[in-house]
Amino acid sequence: MRIGELARRAGVSTRALRYYEQQGLITARRSANGYREYGEADLRLVSEIRSLLAVGFTLDDARPFVACLRAGHDSGGSCPESVAVYQRKLAEIDDEIRTLLTRRAEVAAQLTTACPGCVLRKVGEP
Repeated sequence: MRIGELARRAGVSTRALRYYEQQGLITARRSANGYREYGEADLRLVSEIRSLLAVGFTLDDARPFVACLRAGHDSGGSCPESVAVYQRKLAEIDDEIRTLLTRRAEVAAQLTTACPGCVLRKVGEP
């Protein structure tokens, strides 16, 4: 399939596909007239990249997942290198949560000082 069809099927722009190619995440074959040609495996790679980006991973984080799929695994997350990225990302998120909870406690303390009668909402309340 050509780049426009891959973009449409993957739900991305052709510019994003060219960028993924530039970053070495996908590889286009060239037809006789120079057009980029992609296969179904490339669609799977782009879908994996997009799903990882959607939950906060970077393109560099996506590299082991892409390599895992290229190696023939059914899931990009089934290789040890991908599992290590998952674990690192979870640790980063846990650190961010701790930082936010600390910041929340500080702001809540300031609110309590500024407005002793104000009601503090719990995390998750509207």
